[in-house]
Amino acid sequence: MSRAFVFPGQGAQVIGMGRALAEAYPAAKAVFDEVDAALGEKLSALIWEGDIAELTLTQNAQPALMATSLAAFRALEAEGMGLDQVAFVAGHSLGEYSALCAAGSLSLADTARLLRIRGQAMQEAVPVGVGAMAALLGLDFETAIAVAQEAAQGEVCQAANDNDPAQVVVSGHKAAVERAVEIAKAKGAKRALMLPVSAPFHCALMQPAAHVMAEALAAVPISNPAVPVVANVRAEAVTEANRIADLLVAQVTGSVRWRESVLWMEKAGVTEFWEIGAGKALSGMIRRIAPGAATRAIGTPEDVAAAKA
Repeated sequence: MSRAFVFPGQGAQVIGMGRALAEAYPAAKAVFDEVDAALGEKLSALIWEGDIAELTLTQNAQPALMATSLAAFRALEAEGMGLDQVAFVAGHSLGEYSALCAAGSLSLADTARLLRIRGQAMQEAVPVGVGAMAALLGLDFETAIAVAQEAAQGEVCQAANDNDPAQVVVSGHKAAVERAVEIAKAKGAKRALMLPVSAPFHCALMQPAAHVMAEALAAVPISNPAVPVVANVRAEAVTEANRIADLLVAQVTGSVRWRESVLWMEKAGVTEFWEIGAGKALSGMIRRIAPGAATRAIGTPEDVAAAKA
């Protein structure tokens, strides 16, 4: 049985995530301690007993979700279920940083600082209210691209997340995204709805953030991953350190090709996907993309124990 570890993106955050892992596993607690030290603040206090609105701010949610994923990963390692049992790692948007950290390409401290920079840069790239995102349900990726192109009308509107066969997220100028919602409905979408996000991620409006990330990534050491990382913008495995920074920069403005990434891993022999960290959103997507694959979510000590059984 071939296994992949996959790491969730923004939207999975909840107050209290990772706390039980930190209490049960010293290696998991060490992750939160190291992230706190790297950021110079008690992010762990916000994660475990803070305000959900503050945790959901992009600059907090990104390092917080990564910390929770790495805590779960370290708990698995402590129980003998590490990278030696994994064919590939992958992550959804910011989850790609978690995957790279788990695979040893980036240090934990650097990953935390990069995600804080990334969150701030993505938030600051577009004034609040200028951009938006919407989920189009029941349309395939090609149709969603056509919807976005028709809706643009001189503004930015792009297919940002190809999540699964029936869910594509579009991103861009608010008016263009609102047009996309109406066009999608006319083209037979089951549902099309605006998303409660603070910025239009994964589209050309994020170019200022891409410049910031290019500079930030150039300043940190990147190693070859211990296992291949399936990159969002390529939907195929990467093993060379010298390609990783460019792919992470491209990811800021490029589409998250999640459906294709899962299909690529399935074609490469993966039969089991373990979602490492908060929530079960990726597991749901994977079941719709690759119905024959097994999924498992690892976010609590009980999940780790069940995986070991």
